[in-house]
Amino acid sequence: MALASGAQAQAQTLREALVQAYNENPSLAGERANLRATDEGVPLARADALPQLGVQGNFVENIVQGANAFLQPDRALVANLNASYPIFQGGRVRNSVAAAKTRVMAGRANLRSAEANLFTNVVAAYNDVIRDEAIVQLNQQNVRGLDINLRATSDRFEVGDVTRTDVAQSEARLAVARGQLRQAEAALIGSRENYIAIVGSAPASLAPPPVLPNLPDDPQAAVVTALNNNPALQAAERNRDAARIDVSTARAAKLPQVDLVAGGNYFNYLGTLNGTQFGAAVPQTGTAAQAGLGFTVPLYQGGRPAAQVRQAQARQGVAIEQVTATERNVIAQARSAFATWQSALRVIEASEAAVDANRFSLEGVRAENSVGNRTIIEILNAEQELLNSQVQLVTARRDAYVAGFALLAAMGRAEASDLGLDGGALYDPLTNYERVDKRWIDWDSDPTPRPVGTRTVDVEAQTPVVTRTLEPELQRPVDTDRANPAGDVTTPR
Repeated sequence: MALASGAQAQAQTLREALVQAYNENPSLAGERANLRATDEGVPLARADALPQLGVQGNFVENIVQGANAFLQPDRALVANLNASYPIFQGGRVRNSVAAAKTRVMAGRANLRSAEANLFTNVVAAYNDVIRDEAIVQLNQQNVRGLDINLRATSDRFEVGDVTRTDVAQSEARLAVARGQLRQAEAALIGSRENYIAIVGSAPASLAPPPVLPNLPDDPQAAVVTALNNNPALQAAERNRDAARIDVSTARAAKLPQVDLVAGGNYFNYLGTLNGTQFGAAVPQTGTAAQAGLGFTVPLYQGGRPAAQVRQAQARQGVAIEQVTATERNVIAQARSAFATWQSALRVIEASEAAVDANRFSLEGVRAENSVGNRTIIEILNAEQELLNSQVQLVTARRDAYVAGFALLAAMGRAEASDLGLDGGALYDPLTNYERVDKRWIDWDSDPTPRPVGTRTVDVEAQTPVVTRTLEPELQRPVDTDRANPAGDVTTPR
C-alpha cells in the first residue's frame, strides 16, 4: 500500500510529512537505538561460551623480614596467565543466546509498532490542521455574515422596519460568533504546534490527503488481518517465547559445568633472594605452566536454583497473559477503528445533506424575512445551524480519515514499507544485528551517539492565519443589504 500523491503544486503532501517524521522524529530514533541495545544481548549471551584469558601480576617489597625467612626475597615480581574455555554448562549459554535472539525479534516488532504509532499521529496531526483551518474559515465567514446582518438590521431599525430587540439579537449573535472564532483560532494554533512537535517543521499549505487503500469490508476481516500482522501482538508472542527459554536457562544452574583450563606464571626476585637449597643457589627467576580440566558439580546451593526456576516460570506466566491481553486489545482496536471509520462515513453523508438543507433553509428564511414572514432571530438561528452542520462535516471528514488509518495500523499495514516512503533508504534493523552478532573483540565500540531527531526551537510560533481557499461547497452567500441579495464572502478576513 503506497500513499500516492495527488497534491497541488507547492503544497505539502501527507507523504512528505510522513517521510520527514520517519527520518527526523526523535521518539522513533530513540526506538531504533533501543533496538540496537537489544541486539547486543546476543553477543553478550554468546560471550559466556568463548574463551576467557587474563593476566594477573604484582610487585612486592618486603620491608621487614622475619628472622627465619631464609628464602624470603627483599622484593619479587610475579605474573600469572590464566585461560579457560567452557566445554559444558548444562545448556545455559545455548538457551541464553536463543532467548536473546528471540528478544531481538520482539524488539523489531516493537519498532514496527512504534513506526505505525508515529504515522498514525502524523496522519492525525495533518488532518487536525486541515480541519481547524476550515473551521477558522467557517467562523470567519460566519462573523462576516453576521456583521453584514447587523449593519442591515441597524439600517432597517433606523427606518422603523425592525425593533431594537432585533438589533440587540444581532449584536449578541455577532459577539458570540467572534468568541467562537477566537476559540477556533486557538485550536488551529494548537494543532499547528502539535504538528511541529511530531513532524519537525511548521505545516505549509497542506494538500488534501490521498484516498486510503486496502480498507476491509467488514470488522471480521480487519480482525483476521490484525491477528496475523499486528506488530504489538507479534512482539508479545516473541517475549512469551523468550520467557519460556529463560526457564530452561535457569534450570542449567543445577547441572555440572566443565571447563578446559590452562595457566602459567613467572616470578623474578630481582636478585634479592640470598640463600641456598640442597647445596645449590635458589634461582632468582622461573616459569611454570599447567593445563587440565576443571569441573563443578553443584550439590546444594541453598535453594537458589529452584527459586530461579520458579521465578522464570512466573515471568513466563506473565508473558503468556500479556499475549492474551495484547490480543484482546488488538481485536478491540480493529473493531472500534472499523466502527469509528464507518460511523464517520455515515456522519459525512448526513452532514453533507444537512449542509445542503441548511443552506436552502437560510436562503428561504432570508427571502421570507424580506417580505415580513420571518423574524431576525430566525435568520440568526438559520445562520448558526448552517455553521454547525459545516463544522460537523469537516470534523467528520477528519475523523473518517484518521479512523481509517488507525484501522490500517491495527491491521499491521501502516508501516514504512507499506506506505511506500521512498524519500531515502528505509531503516533496516537487520543491518545492525548482522554487524554486531559475531563481534568478539573487547576493545570494539561505536562512535559517540549524535542527535538524530531535529530540534524545533527555531521554528516560529504559529498564528491562526489561513491562506487556503475554502472549499466551494462550504462557501455560502450572505445578506449585503436589506433587500437580501446574495453576496460572495469567500475572501480571507
